[in-house]
Amino acid sequence: MNRNFNRFKVTGALLVLLIIAVTSCTSTKNVAYFQDISPEEQSELANTAKFTEPAIQSDDILSVSIFTIDPNTNMVVNQAASQAISTNTGSISTLGATPPTAGFLVDKNGEIDLSVVGKIKVSGLTTFQARDLIKERASAVYQNPNVQVRFANFKVTILGEVARPASYVIPNEKVSVLDALGLAGDLTIFGRRENVTLIRETDGKKEFARLNLNSKDIFNSPYYYLKQNDVLYVEPNKGKAASLNQFRTQTFAVIGSALSVLVILFSRL
Repeated sequence: MNRNFNRFKVTGALLVLLIIAVTSCTSTKNVAYFQDISPEEQSELANTAKFTEPAIQSDDILSVSIFTIDPNTNMVVNQAASQAISTNTGSISTLGATPPTAGFLVDKNGEIDLSVVGKIKVSGLTTFQARDLIKERASAVYQNPNVQVRFANFKVTILGEVARPASYVIPNEKVSVLDALGLAGDLTIFGRRENVTLIRETDGKKEFARLNLNSKDIFNSPYYYLKQNDVLYVEPNKGKAASLNQFRTQTFAVIGSALSVLVILFSRL
């Protein structure tokens, strides 16, 4: 009788442990990136991703610098740039920084207002094209001006299962999905690498794309390189959901206790 009781008791305990293990374990088979890339393909994929320069949009902030042979003129033009945001939009906070972003706001008409040079429509242009246009307009006022244009608020947001979810202002407009995830400290063990969502707004309309970090196809994706204000969301996998589901864990604990009681009761019959 005691032998049967011990057998039932051990069986019940093993059953409870098995249920908890099956429901709480996390699969690691999809943790590694680019699992379908063979060594022979690595060199071929190096130059696969195509970069398209992002177009300037309304509400972007541009850093515009105009240099001339007259240092006093340089000071007047570029000092206006440092004051443009404080007078038009207020400060924009970035990760770990509090100073306002210096630059010229692209208004709702797609224009920036440069001192002396005047208003110039830049929406729809790349920073390279905007530089040429501003240089052409500035040449009517200054002798042989040198113009530099770049985004001052190229921001991407990374949310979900990453180490440091946040919005990041990047000083380089050529940033890939992998670059952005690197800034956020990479995905956690619970992040679904095969289902990363990218949200992009173009002309006031939202578009969504699914990216699979386990596949080499991401290098051919038109979404591999990010644009300003893109949002990346890393969805949690089933392991994270199970680890957060305390109710389920408590339920299995109650079931395990009930099974133990039943085993004891039946063993005494």
